[in-house]
Amino acid sequence: MEFGPHLILAMLEGLVQASVLTLTALGLSLVFGVMRVVNVAHGEFFMLGAVFAYGVASWLGGNPAVGFVAALIIAPLLVGVLAVACDWLILRRLDYDPERTIVATIGMLYVIQQVTLMTYGPDAHPVTPPFNHRLAIPWVAFTDTGLEVYFPWGLSTTSYKLFVVFAAIVAGLGIWLLMARSKLGLILRATQLDRETAQAFGIPVERVYAFVFGLGAALAALGAVLVVPIQQAHYLMGGDPLLLSFIVVIIGGLGSLRGTVVAAILIGMSDGIISVFFSPTLAKILATLLVAMVLVYRPQGLFGAKPA
Repeated sequence: MEFGPHLILAMLEGLVQASVLTLTALGLSLVFGVMRVVNVAHGEFFMLGAVFAYGVASWLGGNPAVGFVAALIIAPLLVGVLAVACDWLILRRLDYDPERTIVATIGMLYVIQQVTLMTYGPDAHPVTPPFNHRLAIPWVAFTDTGLEVYFPWGLSTTSYKLFVVFAAIVAGLGIWLLMARSKLGLILRATQLDRETAQAFGIPVERVYAFVFGLGAALAALGAVLVVPIQQAHYLMGGDPLLLSFIVVIIGGLGSLRGTVVAAILIGMSDGIISVFFSPTLAKILATLLVAMVLVYRPQGLFGAKPA
């Protein structure tokens, strides 16, 4: 295949990865932005979304579309409820202290991971996509007779991957509408700006924190449900999403949803392209170097507010 079609194929793969990464990183950014909590267990909530999706789809059986739609609804809800329980049982008792909550979420990471290993097992399992039609992508070349449109061998994508991109866009718009155009979003932004003042005006801050922690985990789980028909559900699959989400949040600016989306697209696309042409390891190394440069030259991130 020529370089041009090969690049288009790599960009399509990167776009799918960027879509899933956007949802996962938005959840992490939302939790930090409102609660000022660094959730180290965020990747395990991602993993639980994939595992629950496999469990729901396997339990229902029959038509793959029915199982997938059920998993798309049930898995994020289950993960969100579990995250709310973790907030009320652990983080709330620590008064959301930044240092102690980091240690607590590290403990949550290992507990969730090991419980999943004991119940789900060490094997990876796929989830059948509801549809997966192969779509050939045309390419234009200059020939002696002028422009010629043809279909290079191997230059194609699937309808499901396009659906993943579309679903991520819809979910991202939903989060934006929630934060910018709803009363609940106003409450979340008020709590983010000043917890004590919000509490003085009668906002139930602890309930807001529980909702945000559950919503952040549910977004990660939603990303996992979308990607598990492409990958496979495994109890160790939360590591890479956690690392990339932290990279995205740091580059975009801690707590900045706009910066998170921009950085997720940047990192996801570059990771996909570099992984196709070189290696996934090189992609992670370059992303880590980019984080180091951002921390040195622009500590607040691309869209983060400068410290007072």
